[in-house]
Amino acid sequence: MRKKIYTYESDEIKVTYDLNRCIHARECVQGLNKVFDPQKRPWIQPENARGDEIADVIETCPTGALHYEMKTSDRVEKSSSKNRIQLTQDGPVYFFGDLEVRNHEGSTVLKDTRFALCRCGASTNKPACDNSHEKIEWKAGADADKSKMPEIEEEKHDKLIIKLMKNGPAILEGSYTMESASIGEHTSDKGVALCRCGASSTKPFCDGTHKEIGFEG
Repeated sequence: MRKKIYTYESDEIKVTYDLNRCIHARECVQGLNKVFDPQKRPWIQPENARGDEIADVIETCPTGALHYEMKTSDRVEKSSSKNRIQLTQDGPVYFFGDLEVRNHEGSTVLKDTRFALCRCGASTNKPACDNSHEKIEWKAGADADKSKMPEIEEEKHDKLIIKLMKNGPAILEGSYTMESASIGEHTSDKGVALCRCGASSTKPFCDGTHKEIGFEG
């Protein structure tokens, strides 16, 4: 997974922006346009707002493209109280929480509190989404078969590990709450395999189609 980091600073805050993880979800633009404005150069101007205001908005970025370091306080971003997986219509899977992405060899690719996983199979920055789903007009619902995820009463406050299988799915390890408009909120700790090739007939779960189509990732 490639990185392209830009840095913007004021007296109160240092903002980092990873261009390769940004998919223009626009939470930052809508949340604080006087700081985040794509029509201006530079497009991030942290001197235009208080550091705590900027930090609040950065924490809404669903991809993890934006992060911050406070200069005048000890505030740091903390993971949410539970690990959340958000299914989106025709788009990526968003993860929020105490996250660790590992490759098929067991090496850590990413530790973060927010991450957008490509599920169309076409991203050039796998495992991260790069908006390729829009270019190829990929379609997928935001529903899930809850019977594949035995429910637990309460999610544990543990790390959610996203294991990337070579040329295959992403396997979850840890507890999580899966969310979408169609299924509501469903909490489980089942180590399900999420499709990454984009062609499974049981999305968001893997059905082995990646082998048939020669998916590489």
